[in-house]
Order: sequence, then C-alpha cells, then structure tokens
Amino acid sequence: MSKEKQLIKSILNSILPILLAFIIGGIVIAGIGENPLSTYWILLEKSFLTSTGFMNTLHYASPLIITGLAIAVTFKANLYNMGVEGQLLLGGFFAGICGAYIHNMNPLLHKLICFAVGILCGMLFALIPAILKAKCGVNEMVVTLMLNYAMAKLLEFLSTGVFRDLSSGYVATPTIAEGAMFSRFGRSRLTMFFFIAIVVLIIMYIVMKKSKLGYELTALGMNPEFSEAVGMNTGKKTIVLMLLSGALAGLAGAGFMMSEQFKYTLSFSGTPGLGWDGMLIALLGGHSPIGILIAAVFYSALKTGSDNINMYTNVPKEIVALIQGLIILFLAVKFISDNRDIFARFKKVGKDKKEAA
Repeated sequence: MSKEKQLIKSILNSILPILLAFIIGGIVIAGIGENPLSTYWILLEKSFLTSTGFMNTLHYASPLIITGLAIAVTFKANLYNMGVEGQLLLGGFFAGICGAYIHNMNPLLHKLICFAVGILCGMLFALIPAILKAKCGVNEMVVTLMLNYAMAKLLEFLSTGVFRDLSSGYVATPTIAEGAMFSRFGRSRLTMFFFIAIVVLIIMYIVMKKSKLGYELTALGMNPEFSEAVGMNTGKKTIVLMLLSGALAGLAGAGFMMSEQFKYTLSFSGTPGLGWDGMLIALLGGHSPIGILIAAVFYSALKTGSDNINMYTNVPKEIVALIQGLIILFLAVKFISDNRDIFARFKKVGKDKKEAA
C-alpha cells in the first residue's frame, strides 16, 4: 500500500469513529429534547472560539500530549505499556513532595528538580515490567496493568499517612511551594507547561521519524522475529522503549502537578485518568506525533466544553463521557484494514446472500 493510501486509511480510521460517536450522541441529545446542533455548537464555541476557552483547551491538552506519546512509543513497537497511569501518578506524587518540602530555592531550579524527580520515578516504575519482559518473557500488558492498582494503593497509603497535610480537610499532600508552580497566562489556565509539552512533542517526532531508534521501533513492531534475526538486541530495545515511555509518563505527572493540581489528592489524575486518556489519544492519532497533538487538543476540547454544555443547555455534561466511550468502542472496529475495508465486507455479504438466494 502506498504512503498516500496508508495516510488516507489512517485518517479515515480516526475520523469515522468520531463521526459515528457524535451522530449517536446527537440522537441521545435529541431524545432529551435539545437541539444536537446547538449543543455541539456550544461545545465548539466555548472550547475553540473564545480566547480563554481556547487557552484552557491547550492547557488541558498538555499532559494528554505527553501521555499519548508515552503510549505510542511502546505500542508502535508492539509493546503494551498499560502502566502509564501508574507511572504518571508516581511521578506526579514525588514531584509534588519535592515541590512542597524544598524551600528557599531558585524557582527555575526548583521546577527542574521536580521534573527530574518525576521523570526518574516514572522510569524506575517502568523498569520493573521492562526487565521482566526482556529477561523472563513475562507478558508486559498484564504486569503493567496490575501494577497500576498496586501503585494507586501505595500512594493512597502514603498520602493518608506520612505525607498527609493535616491542615487540609481531605486527603491531600501539602501544597507545593510557589516557586515550583507555573504561573497562568491572564484569565486562562494556560501555563508554560503547554510549551514544554510541544517541545517534547517535537523531540519525540524526531526520535520516532528521523532517528535510528525510531526505525528500530517500527521494525520491532512490524516483525520482532525478523528484527531479532537480523541482529537487533530486542531485549535491550524493550528496556529502552519502556524507560522512555516511563520517563514521558513521569514528566506528564510532574507537569500536571506544577501547572494544575499543586498537591496530590486521591483524584489527582481524574476519571478515568490521564494515562488511560493517553491510550485513546494515541489510538486516535494513529501513534503519530502530529496525530497525537490533534487528538489531544480535540479530546481536551470535549472536556473543556462539557461544563459549558451543562451550563447553557439541559443536556448533562455526561453526554461527553458517552461520546468518549463510543469513540473507544468504534476505534475497536477497524473500518478500513490493509486488505479490505468494512464496507467492502458488507458488500461481499450482500453478494453472497444474493447468490445463495
């Protein structure tokens, strides 16, 4: 298949699930008695067409861009790091601890230390399944998936115990120092963290598209046996890619801590969680850095606009969760595969029925 056809196929496989999800969402909105077009217009207007709304959309897209990259860099190599959520939580937690317990430090240095700690924590947590996969052949999907829950419980124990802020009325760690916080631009929530995310995106674009490691991860994803047969040390590459993914997840957690949350709470990453959202974004973006950027901004716009839907219409904001769920469902259907598209399959079934009749 030519590059142009491959690109068209990827775009259609990303757009069709979104269109179908919005059509079904529109039917539900009409069932409530509201106008679907007006509702979607409010979503679009408040997320993109006002300066504050657009800047807020970019702000919420920042961690999603990085978690999407963390997922893509392993999924593209047929490695399934399902532990991005846990790595993000660990990175965010200890970045917050450094931000809160270190005082009287240069703000720039303070932020760099928080980022370094977040990245290191993410890498260390990703190292466990990486070694198990590379040295023992353990299924990394199961290990990383289960470690998420173990990490959530460990951080719950730490935040309710030794690191709990006793002056807070709920479970939370102490608020980070002002020097570790990113300042917001104007009335929006946008901070410098968005531009850091864009720099990371550019670096990852070069790594994935122009570097030797990028070609190796593509080869590993297409045919791991052949890659090993031609001399690639697949175990070493597995560890490198998992560490890179963990570093990105830790970076996202640290940035989210310093630009949005400022303290660790039991709902730090939201529902379902930035790491899980990153998986949807990587799938929507076709594991391409540019696609991930577009998907992250789109996904963030849904979140930004959901509150406004609730405010200006009688449609509950949970409609956005329904649309997100439908997108995930339809993403599981590969409408256009490498060999044949789904519409051709339906045509073939119809033709077979006619012939049978």
